[in-house]
Amino acid sequence: MIDRKNFKLSVIIPCYNEKKTIQAILKKIIESLNNYKIFDYEIIIVDDSSDDGTKELLNEIKNKEKMIVFFHETNLGKGAAIQTAIQHITGDITIIQDADLEYDPYDYNKLLLPFFETNADVVYGSRFLGGGKYTRIHFFWHYLANKILTFFCNSLINLNLTDMETGYKVFKSSILKDITLREKTFAFEPEITIKLSKKRCKFYEVPITYNGRSYEDGKKIGLKDAFIALKAIILYSFKS
Repeated sequence: MIDRKNFKLSVIIPCYNEKKTIQAILKKIIESLNNYKIFDYEIIIVDDSSDDGTKELLNEIKNKEKMIVFFHETNLGKGAAIQTAIQHITGDITIIQDADLEYDPYDYNKLLLPFFETNADVVYGSRFLGGGKYTRIHFFWHYLANKILTFFCNSLINLNLTDMETGYKVFKSSILKDITLREKTFAFEPEITIKLSKKRCKFYEVPITYNGRSYEDGKKIGLKDAFIALKAIILYSFKS
């Protein structure tokens, strides 16, 4: 178990064209950390070649205390941004935080609890367990695709996750650094799940709040990403 009074938290944020939300999410993260009295932390932001003014905002904060910002010269994908961030984490626990406002940093307390009370290696925040403050309802086909992908992944790696595609994934940093990630797109989600399951990591899930956004609000994942994820599930499930 990790000592809740003596640990460092790394929050990594893959970011692409999030000018409207990046400042708000950073404010919420810091408010959450202060509320839960987590004072030893770092926030690592990787901008994946934004072209909407996000880079300019990040340039203004990149030298602030506990804020580290990296910039990709070309748009490579969420997985690539996460891989860049992992190279620089120094915390004991790492949280992946999307740069939009779909996931609430006030869930950090629940996400971290299994590391303090059990010997958890990995914690996923599930949108489907129930027990969060609220879940925004829309996009039936996204819900169905998530369920199918999670079911298919579970059946091949013998887990019973409810939400493999969740954006809230939390890890012991030592375990995260011990695997090699290759997927640059949203296929990162099944890749890391499968690779960690093959290492017999101890997985936990906790319920989270989810405020899913529409495409008009800036949502980026689409149907083609479901097929990319399905391909990754097959590839990494059978690959030694």
